[in-house]
Amino acid sequence: MMGANKTFIIGDIHGQLGMLENLMAKIPWRPGKDALIFLGDYVDRGPDAKGVVDYLLSLTTTYSNIHCILGNHEGMLLDYLAGINKKLYLANGGGPTLRTYQHHGTPHGTQFRDVEIPEAHLAFYNSLEHLVALDGYYLVHAGFRPGISMTMQTRTDMLWIREPFISSDYDFGKKVVFGHTPFEEPLVMKNKIGIDTGAAYGRRLCCLELPAERFYFAGV
Repeated sequence: MMGANKTFIIGDIHGQLGMLENLMAKIPWRPGKDALIFLGDYVDRGPDAKGVVDYLLSLTTTYSNIHCILGNHEGMLLDYLAGINKKLYLANGGGPTLRTYQHHGTPHGTQFRDVEIPEAHLAFYNSLEHLVALDGYYLVHAGFRPGISMTMQTRTDMLWIREPFISSDYDFGKKVVFGHTPFEEPLVMKNKIGIDTGAAYGRRLCCLELPAERFYFAGV
């Protein structure tokens, strides 16, 4: 139907603010009409996690119908700030994120004693959703465990699962749109669409338009 509302879903950004800005300039998103949904992993590995979150906050405080989903990297960051699994976070690319939150003049390294997360950013990280349900689609960061009802899915699986989800042809009741696992090209299967195309590693950032299932890409 002409003029019908659309949904634009953006995959794992990983601190790549330039890619995000380039992608937003390409997609025909109509603020106030179309939904805009981000699948998590806004931080880590890339150079400007703080800038990405500032950008997302500027969108969410200006426009309605925007949803931001929790990724495993935001989960690890929240754990790190709570003193939990700090080595795990640093081993998974957390250093660049912490440096964007350090005071100027602090030497780079593995010590992050003067990291200061703005209150607005902490509120953002703590507000992230685990799951968004649309007509015909579930949106989640990593995926779901096959053979288990949606009411029994765990936070750990929604943030971390790869197999057995990736290769499964299980019918979850709706098609699952997910990020987390990077592919050279979007993974398109009968029961799922994966849209992490490796922005974390300097490749491309992907957006999926629904209901057309059309893809948009941007690099650096």
